[in-house]
Amino acid sequence: MKPVYQRIIAIMIMCLPGVLAIYGWTLMRDILFDSFAGKPFAWFPFLGGLIAFLAGIFVLGSFIFYRDKKRNKIQAKLLGKEKDLHYKNKPGF
Repeated sequence: MKPVYQRIIAIMIMCLPGVLAIYGWTLMRDILFDSFAGKPFAWFPFLGGLIAFLAGIFVLGSFIFYRDKKRNKIQAKLLGKEKDLHYKNKPGF
């Protein structure tokens, strides 16, 4: 069993991309609401929020994909191995 502090640090590290994505979403939302209220559209902060949102989602998605790939829970067609005969013989295919 891993020490508790290692698990806490891992959870904190995985929360950072989520916080980044939430910040990007909030920034984009606020800019859109301000533009609907009559203020001019701020392109650079909107693009910064979009990049922050996509970066956070990308890191979280790639972590989940990597974890599921390690545990053999990814479909063969996502791995590019749909033509491999050994994958067809595994249970669940």
